[in-house]
Amino acid sequence: MIGKPSHVVVMGVAGCGKSTVGAALAERLDAEFLDGDSLHPQANIHKMASGTPLNDDDRAPWLAEIGRRFAASNSALVIACSALKRSYRDIIRSADPSVVFVHLHGTRELLNARMTARPGHFMPASLLDSQLATLEPLQDDEAGIVVDIAESVEDIVKEAVAGLNGSAQVPAGAFLVDLKAAPFNLDDSAVDWVESAIGSMTLEEKIGQLFINHNNDYSPAYLDGVLENFHVGGMRYRPGPSSAVQEHIRYAQSKTRIPLLIASNPEMGGAGSCDDGTFVSTHLQAGSHPDKSIARKMGQVAGVETAALGCNWAFAPIVDIHYNWRNTVISTRAFGNTPEVVVERAKEYFDGISESPTVCAMKHFPGDGIDERDQHVVTSYNTLGYEEWNAGYGHVYREMIGHGVQSIMVGHIGAPEVSRHFRPGLSDAEILPATLAPELLQDLLRGELGFNGLVLTDASLMVGLTQTMKRRDLVPATIAAGCDMFLFFRNPEEDFGYMLDGYKSGVISDSRLDDALRRILGLKASLGLHLASRESLVPSAGALAVIGSEAHREIAAEVADKTVTLVKDTAANLPITPQTHPRIRLYGISGGADFTRADPLAYLDTVREELEAAGFEVSVFRTAEQREAAGEAGMNFMRVLSEEATGDYSERYDAAFVFANVKGFAQEASIRIKWSSPMAAEIPWYATEVPTVFVSLNQPNHLIDVPMVKTVIHAHAASREAIRATVRKIQGKSEFQGTFNQNVFCDSFDTRL
Repeated sequence: MIGKPSHVVVMGVAGCGKSTVGAALAERLDAEFLDGDSLHPQANIHKMASGTPLNDDDRAPWLAEIGRRFAASNSALVIACSALKRSYRDIIRSADPSVVFVHLHGTRELLNARMTARPGHFMPASLLDSQLATLEPLQDDEAGIVVDIAESVEDIVKEAVAGLNGSAQVPAGAFLVDLKAAPFNLDDSAVDWVESAIGSMTLEEKIGQLFINHNNDYSPAYLDGVLENFHVGGMRYRPGPSSAVQEHIRYAQSKTRIPLLIASNPEMGGAGSCDDGTFVSTHLQAGSHPDKSIARKMGQVAGVETAALGCNWAFAPIVDIHYNWRNTVISTRAFGNTPEVVVERAKEYFDGISESPTVCAMKHFPGDGIDERDQHVVTSYNTLGYEEWNAGYGHVYREMIGHGVQSIMVGHIGAPEVSRHFRPGLSDAEILPATLAPELLQDLLRGELGFNGLVLTDASLMVGLTQTMKRRDLVPATIAAGCDMFLFFRNPEEDFGYMLDGYKSGVISDSRLDDALRRILGLKASLGLHLASRESLVPSAGALAVIGSEAHREIAAEVADKTVTLVKDTAANLPITPQTHPRIRLYGISGGADFTRADPLAYLDTVREELEAAGFEVSVFRTAEQREAAGEAGMNFMRVLSEEATGDYSERYDAAFVFANVKGFAQEASIRIKWSSPMAAEIPWYATEVPTVFVSLNQPNHLIDVPMVKTVIHAHAASREAIRATVRKIQGKSEFQGTFNQNVFCDSFDTRL
């Protein structure tokens, strides 16, 4: 019950401190407090004072009155009430189903000592054994937590608040999986396999199934350790050459008792799943032309190439909506800035990849594209109100769930107003990312949206998650909140231990664990993994011939030709040809090396090669740092600027081309052009001297930093196909066909000039 509940019952036997703790908890939650004993009819008080236990008929009107008080309250309310039996709690819940129970638990010796020390109370110590015999602990489908009373009141309240905010189990009874329904659609024999497999597992094997490992090593010894020690349910490998990746997957599948879900990240086709995979397009690129089949072709290539590797699970499509131009996390990873284009293209991608034996995990619920920050480095927030969220992101998720998507990756993204729709009264400090928020995972995703499939976390190393609480707490809390699988160990021994401890301590209930396991194994069964022989789980080495094939590269070239986009040419600089403007000054802009460690300016060689092949004479600009690295002494930005920015610039060059491949994804909170120095010589001061063309090979929002450039092209990618298509279009040999949305102008008038 993550987030501050509005209505709380502090329960337990006499002597546990219900009144004291309840009052302190109410103060902490800024709630009204009532002692349930004050609501007893006088007849009940006389009966208890005489030493006669109450019967259920006596208690019924009292419990009904407590429920009525909750139902009549429009504000936060805490009531102390013994609520010993399940049936008693049901009477209270029948009036207000939102009530959460905090059970104050203690040993008989401690309880007896406390009762003996309070003479004059109408509940004598002699009735303690009767109460303990009557007590029925909270069951799995009851919203509540258990707190040990052996500590100080301050510590008890602190633990209760922490439990209410982070660890209490949301009743999942209404949202238990139906394996015979979509998206699993299993027959009786497949369901039997799921139940039999779960029944055959040790506790450690069950806990292991919750994890998706990131394979950091291709060696058999590494895989043996992961599989034998942690029994993982899925793997996401480190990309490499397709032959090495396939052999790695083959070995992994050969060594596990229960077939693995093998995930890849085919957001752009086969690229990203292996080093030699085909880059078809980005999501934005697939949304930047009227032809919706581009997205289907991207999915088709992705499915064929990843299936050849032995993958069966795609962490795609991305269904975020790029509402905020400052958001550079998904600026190229969203199909567009409206729910309509996102739904249309996401369905096409899903249909294309589904032609291969692959299931999808769409991402990142509850939706990126509002905040400008990156959940890799900080928790980000979708701040839309519930109705607005429902009309946009809610529409996308309803459509895709109805279309059959099998799993959903949850982002470390909070949704304050949506959370408050389900948990009124949540304070700002109590808003948690969706990975830890059952009101978003259960009430919204499972409940209102009706999602019956598997839910997995985004990468658990992201600071958007890790900044929220200690890792020993957050690991099991994600599963307790409603996620079914946990993406990536930080430290395998520690994380596995944290999850196991979370189950043993009751953070993860039996019903929550079993439901997660049914979804995990159900997804495997929906792929037919339970029927396949171990040898057939991964194709033969010959299947790799499709990866990077000529046919797939032709698709990539066709997509590039359709999607290279002319954003503006207000000075009518185009066309520029070797005949009209033979001498080109070429500038390359990058964001520096990213986490892939790839050369950030490697694309510039491809640009130069394509320009020279077209007949241009190309001179490549180098910064002071680059010149110093090449052995030139005495380099600084002023010297470079004085040499570059001279009055004869237009006599030396006929046109200037700036090709920008600025990334920074997963490293920075936002991404903009970072020049080599203040007043750097590569900043387009020269736009006033010669025709200047700015080409973005990645981000669509660069006009905010180069508004002085009058000709801007978005090529979408640093692939040779995209660069070649761009060079042809600059010369007028091919028409620009790509489209763009208004985000490219970054809400500034000067970017349109």
